[in-house]
Amino acid sequence: MTGCSSAAPVAKFDQVKVAIPVACQEPEPARPQMPTDQLPADVDVDAYVQAAEAEIHRREGYEIQLRQALANCKQPITAADAAIKN
Repeated sequence: MTGCSSAAPVAKFDQVKVAIPVACQEPEPARPQMPTDQLPADVDVDAYVQAAEAEIHRREGYEIQLRQALANCKQPITAADAAIKN
């Protein structure tokens, strides 16, 4: 009978912060058409070099887009970001 006369147990809650993995929703940039892919097999050296130089610039631009997408995926999620997604 002593159990009924004692005070009810008080529930104690502790806040625990745990990282929860979240899938990245950043879209993958589309791979651009490369100038050397469109050259015929019998192209002369000068045209090939010109296309290769253009391809270098295009690949650098594509790399920038890929790096930005990766950076966006690696950013930590803040409470404000979580509220927006819900």
